[in-house]
Amino acid sequence: MYPNDGFRELERQECLRLLAKAPVGRIVHTRQALPAVLPVNFSLDTDGAVLLRTSATSELVRAIDGAVVAFEADEVDAEAHAGWSVVVTGHAAMVTDRAEQERLARTGPRSWAPSPREVFVRIEPELVTGRELIAGRSLYGVDLQAPR
Repeated sequence: MYPNDGFRELERQECLRLLAKAPVGRIVHTRQALPAVLPVNFSLDTDGAVLLRTSATSELVRAIDGAVVAFEADEVDAEAHAGWSVVVTGHAAMVTDRAEQERLARTGPRSWAPSPREVFVRIEPELVTGRELIAGRSLYGVDLQAPR
């Protein structure tokens, strides 16, 4: 048993609920055999898949289509020493089905940097993990909000 380190593991449904509230996340992929991280806006589909909308000619699409990627979003309150972080890991693929593209054009994310030819990328949520930092607690269980 690990000591209480101030973090609480989150269940899958709680992770998805928190993720749905975040306006921006980070896509983690491989570029030239090295990890690359890029901030993106996104939305969640009804099944919990992460949806991105980007230019069809973007470097991002070429890098992640068909690859296993990680997607992370978080919320931090530095003053209260509280927050959460959620990571979705899974295969990313461009949405090619015409009916699905039309549905996502109505309900999916809106691009913050629109381009003439946009595509949707879907990240299947194969592994969903998260943790919450409980307010006012540090690694050693010391109350960070107590007077010094």
